[in-house]
Amino acid sequence: MSDAAASPLQSRGFRWLLLYRLCTLLSYQIVAVTVGWHIYELTHDPLALGLAGLAEVLPYFCVAPFAGYLVDHLPRRKLGAAACILLAVNAIVLAVVAAERLGAGAVWPIYLAVAVGGVGRSVLGPVYNALFARVLRREQFPRGASMGSVVFQIGLVLGPAIGGVLVGAAGKPAAYATATIVALLAAGTLLAMPVTEPARTQQRGPIFASIAEGARFVAGNQIMLGAMALDMFSVLLGGAVSMLPAFIKDILHQGPEALGLLRAAPAIGSILVALWLTRYPLQRHAGRVLLIAVASFGLCTIAFALSRHLWLSGLLLVLYGMCDGVSVVMRSTIMQLVTPDEMRGRVSSINGIFVSSSNELGAFYDGVMARLLGLVPAMIVGGWVTMGVVAATARLAPRLRRLDLRELQ
Repeated sequence: MSDAAASPLQSRGFRWLLLYRLCTLLSYQIVAVTVGWHIYELTHDPLALGLAGLAEVLPYFCVAPFAGYLVDHLPRRKLGAAACILLAVNAIVLAVVAAERLGAGAVWPIYLAVAVGGVGRSVLGPVYNALFARVLRREQFPRGASMGSVVFQIGLVLGPAIGGVLVGAAGKPAAYATATIVALLAAGTLLAMPVTEPARTQQRGPIFASIAEGARFVAGNQIMLGAMALDMFSVLLGGAVSMLPAFIKDILHQGPEALGLLRAAPAIGSILVALWLTRYPLQRHAGRVLLIAVASFGLCTIAFALSRHLWLSGLLLVLYGMCDGVSVVMRSTIMQLVTPDEMRGRVSSINGIFVSSSNELGAFYDGVMARLLGLVPAMIVGGWVTMGVVAATARLAPRLRRLDLRELQ
């Protein structure tokens, strides 16, 4: 293996890109954990947590295809910086709401702010994925994807932990204000990144035709479509993180500090896996490993629902994160290897619709199921359904099941 393939961090542009990703994740996660605690503190209703997810995912769905088109046709760094500034403004609004200077005691201003945040977040992933291919060589993509996943999961560890500590020690306005500062830092990092963007030589076609072109590309690739669908349905149906505020208050009887720690636990597991895959990237039997990991994700969800001890719940969420980490790295690697540069924005947006938004849509699904069945039974059902999704994917996507990543390089 070449030195370039072994050392993506030798690229200065890639280092700046990772810093941008870390800052956006920290800002988003601090807001997410604070909003969850804020809403449940006002309502004491798990369905209200699910509605927060729905408030974010609906505008995300509507905006994401157009965001991908813009990333493919406009300067990517400037577009990403604008989205970061939008997240900063949004966090300021939430701080004002938390200080009871706007809509005191009401939940609707929080939902409105969450919806605006969904619009900004729809741009962040496509910008990252498009710039990823500009700062690394193709042979560096598998290791670069693993390193990107490490940074992603570090953000998922630190963000909730920082958010939980800030809410418990300094209050919700301080947590939102911290998220504002970090979002502005992300914007500055992106604008200062040393990277050359492709010349826009192609003539812009009709926007809806261009979006449809990206959708056809994804639909025509069984491996990419299968990996995206597998990740989407596993998180949508088997996710446990969205109900953590209710689980911690009503089952484990802990406070916001425990919420931050347990929200960070899955990311710790994902970091361990991503670090391993950075050193030993998957090649042979990659598809089988992916299917086994997602099935294990469902089993961990069931075990977590049955736990009544904080330490055991944390351990199970670490294992849950390790399984999810395999899926994240695999999906990122596949997408980078098979997507042409001129379509990265649109394909990444479709990926976001499949995967990123599944967290928020899954939060709504979990809230509804918790209302209908009860918190613990809803999680158990979700875990079993996730394993059913794995069985269906293995049957319907044989190319994914037999995937050897060396065939894509």
